[in-house]
Amino acid sequence: MFSLFKLLFKLGIFCFLIGLISAAGAYYYFSPQLPNVETLRDIRFQTPLRIYSQDQKLIAEFGEKRRTPITFEEIPPQFTQALTAAEDSRFFDHHGIDIKGLFRAAFQLATTGHIQSGGSTITMQVAKNFFLTRERTFSRKFMEILLALRIEQELSKEEILELYINKIYLGHRSYGIQAAANVYYGTDIKNLSLAQHAMIAGLPKAPSAYNPITNSDRAIERRNWILRRMHSLSFINDQQLENATNEPVSAKYHTSDIELRAFYVAEMVRQQLYEQYGESLYTDGYVVYTTLQSNLQTTANDAVSNGLIAYSERHGYFGAEDNWDTTEPQETLQKRLNKIISYGVLKPALVLNVSEKGAELLLKNNQTTTLEWEGMSWAKPYKSVNRTGKTPKAATDILKIGDLIRVREKEGKLHLSQIPKVQGSLVALNPKTGAILSLVGGFNFTHNKFNRSTQAVRQPGSNFKPFIYAAALNKGYSPASLINDAPIVFHDTSLEGNWRPQNSSRKFYGPTRLRQALYKSRNLVSIRLLRAIGIPTAQDYLELAGFDRSKLPSNLSLSLGSADVTPLTLATGYAAFANGGFKVEPFFIERIEDAFGKSLFTAQPKIACNTCVDTENPQQQLAPKIYDEKVTFLIYNMLQDVIRRGTGRKALVLDRRDIAGKTGTTNDQKDAWFSGFNQEYIATAWVGFDQPKTLGRREFGGTAALPIWIDFMREALKGTPENPPTPPEGIVSVKIDPKSGKRAYPGQSDAIYEFFRKENVPANYAAPSSIQRTNSTEELF
Repeated sequence: MFSLFKLLFKLGIFCFLIGLISAAGAYYYFSPQLPNVETLRDIRFQTPLRIYSQDQKLIAEFGEKRRTPITFEEIPPQFTQALTAAEDSRFFDHHGIDIKGLFRAAFQLATTGHIQSGGSTITMQVAKNFFLTRERTFSRKFMEILLALRIEQELSKEEILELYINKIYLGHRSYGIQAAANVYYGTDIKNLSLAQHAMIAGLPKAPSAYNPITNSDRAIERRNWILRRMHSLSFINDQQLENATNEPVSAKYHTSDIELRAFYVAEMVRQQLYEQYGESLYTDGYVVYTTLQSNLQTTANDAVSNGLIAYSERHGYFGAEDNWDTTEPQETLQKRLNKIISYGVLKPALVLNVSEKGAELLLKNNQTTTLEWEGMSWAKPYKSVNRTGKTPKAATDILKIGDLIRVREKEGKLHLSQIPKVQGSLVALNPKTGAILSLVGGFNFTHNKFNRSTQAVRQPGSNFKPFIYAAALNKGYSPASLINDAPIVFHDTSLEGNWRPQNSSRKFYGPTRLRQALYKSRNLVSIRLLRAIGIPTAQDYLELAGFDRSKLPSNLSLSLGSADVTPLTLATGYAAFANGGFKVEPFFIERIEDAFGKSLFTAQPKIACNTCVDTENPQQQLAPKIYDEKVTFLIYNMLQDVIRRGTGRKALVLDRRDIAGKTGTTNDQKDAWFSGFNQEYIATAWVGFDQPKTLGRREFGGTAALPIWIDFMREALKGTPENPPTPPEGIVSVKIDPKSGKRAYPGQSDAIYEFFRKENVPANYAAPSSIQRTNSTEELF
C-alpha cells in the first residue's frame, strides 16, 4: 500500500514537472506572439456619429453600432455586483485567471475533447474581445491566459472592467451597457432597477438566447439565476431578492432617442463630413452641433406640414390609399396596419364600419376610434388642381369599409387627411451671420429624401424683383421714380420670338412710382427698369449677392425672376436687405468634437456689422459689403409696404411694424414663394410640385407660401421686441405728389412722405393742375 502511494506520488511529481516544463515551453513559444497590452490604454471604441441642435437636442445618429462609452465611476455598483456574479465572482481577487475555472475547462477538454465553459474571467474575455479570434483551441486559450496575466500587470481592475462593459455586444445593435440600457429600457444604466441590472448582466453570455424582448422566458430564468447568485454572495438581502425576482419584464425596443426632427439637415451634415472623414465618420464617435435652434426647427416642421396639408385639402380628396378585406382576423389586420409608416402628423387608419355621419376606425397598436362627420365633410372628390367634385352629404360618399386612409389631430379632434402630392420647403437664417436656424426640405424626409431647400433649382418669379430694384436704387433711382406700366412687345431670339409680357391682372396702369410698382408687383415696370439699368449691371449685383451668374438669363425675363435658384440661395440674398447690405455665407455646422470632447472645428462666420471695424479677432471677421446701407434701408422700407398694402397683406395678422417681404409666383402658378424678414430672421418659403406643373389658378405666393411663412414667423417672433429699421445718415423724408413723384406743392392735400437719399431728392415741385396720362400705346423693341 505504501509502495503504491509512493508510486502515485512520484507519478504526480513527474506529471507536475512535465506540465511545468510544457507550460514554460508554451510560454516561451507564445510570448513573442502576444500583442502589446499597453494599446488598451488608447483603445477607441466604435461609436456612432451623433448630430445635435445648437441647444443640444439629438437630431440623428449614424453608425451600425449603438454605443455610448462610460467610465468606471459611472457604472452603478449594483450593476458591477450583478455582472461579476454572472461572469466572474472572484474578479476583484484573482490575478487574471481563475484556477478553479481553468481546472473545470481542462477536465471538459480531457473528457470530451472540446472546451465548453472556457473558464474565462472578465480579464480573459477582455483579452479575447480585443486581441484574439473566437476559435476554441488550446493554443488560443493559452494565449488568452497569458494575455490576461499581462493585462492584470498593466491595468487596474477598474480599467479592465471599464473596457469590458463598453466593448461587449448585448443585442439589437447595442454595444456596451449604456447602449443596452437605452435600447431595452429607454434610459441610462444608472436609472435601472436591480432586476433590470441583472437582466442586462445576463446578456453577455448569449445576447440572443437571453434577450428580454425576443426570448423573455429564458431571459427571466437567466435574470433570476443571477439574482440568486447575488444573494448567495451577500450582495443583496432576502427582500431585495424577492422583489427583484417578482418584477415583471419591462424591456421593449427603444430606437435612438431623437429629440428633434431635422433629418434634412442631418443628411446635409453627414454628406459634408463624409467627404472629410470617410467611413470613420460612423465609428469614431464624432459629435456635431449644428446651428439649428430646436424651437424654430419644430415650428418650421409644423408650418410646412400644415401648409402643404392645407393646400392638399383645398383641392379635394384623392381617395383611400388601398382597400383591405376586413373579413380577415383583426389580429392579421392589426399586424398589417402596424407596418404602415406614419408620416409626421399623418397616421394610417383602417375603416371598419361606415355610418351616415361617421366611421369606425382601427388605428395602430390595437386602438379603435370614431371619425366624426365634421372631420371629413371637407372631402370633395379631387378632379384636378382647378376642379373638385360635389360636396359630400354622407360619410358613405367618402369612405367605404376596408379603406386604408390617413388621419390627423386637428383642434383636438380626429380629421380625415391625405399625403400631399405637392411639396414645399422653408429655410430660415440669422441675417447677421448666415447661420441656418431651421431648414425643412420637404413634407417628410421618410416619405421623400430630396432636399428642396438646397437641391430644388426653381424660378423665383416676382420674389426676385427686389434685387433688380436694389440695383436700380444703387444706380440713382429712388422709390418715387416713375416708370411707365404700359404694354410692350420685345423681339428677342433668346425668348423665341415676340414676347408680350403682362401683369397678373392683365391690366396696365401707366406711370407708376417704384415703391408702388414693387408692392403691387407690376411686371412691366420691372422689365423697363432692368432695361434702363442694363442687364450686365443687374447681373453684376446679383453675382455679388451670391447668385450663380451662369444661371442668370441674359435677357429681360431676368426682371420677372426667370433665373434658376434654390430657396437657400434666395434666402441668403435676402439676408443682405435685413443686415444693412452685407453678403453672409450660410452655414449649418457650429462645431465638431471628437469622442473625448476635444474640439475639432468651430465655425468662424463673417458677420454683418455696419458699426464694427476690421480686427484680427477671428470672431469679428466682417462679411463683404455688397449694397450701400442707404440702399438696403430703402429696399427694406419698400418691402414693408408689400405687407402693409401689397400682395403680402395676410402677414398683417402678425401685427408687427418691423417685417418686410415679397411674394413670388411663376408662370402658370408652377411655383409659389414668399421671402420675408426683420433684422433678426430671414425666412423663405416655397411650394410647388417636384415635376413642375400648375398649382391651380387660385394659388399664388400669397395663398400657398405666405401662410407657411406666417406660421413660422408667428412663433419665431413671439416675445421679441419690434425693431424696425431706422434711417441711416444720408436718408431724408420728403413730402411728394403721389402721381408724379415730384415734391408736393404747398398745401397739397394728397401729399405723401417718401424716403430719399439726400442726393436724389426731387428738385422740382408738382404743379397743382398736373395731370398724369396713361400711356396705352405699345412700344416695340
